[in-house]
Amino acid sequence: MPEPSSILQSAGMAVLALAGIAWLIGITRMLRRFRQEAIIRSFTPDAALSALPGPRETGPHLEAVELTPAERDAFASLVRRLSDGG
Repeated sequence: MPEPSSILQSAGMAVLALAGIAWLIGITRMLRRFRQEAIIRSFTPDAALSALPGPRETGPHLEAVELTPAERDAFASLVRRLSDGG
């Protein structure tokens, strides 16, 4: 059999329950409002990808390195070895 609780404990439980219900109502209203704003914004053509950066105007800088004949030979042998599966 549960022990009887004091008036303060009962009042505290009631206050916590009311605070939880108020929080739930507030969160529900906030989420509904943001969802409606998102629906309204989604129909404007500029807002569809406004968070993404625009495309690049130029490509990345290309780099080139001249290899010595020994390096070319070593690279060619590495490619042959990898293409043979060994």
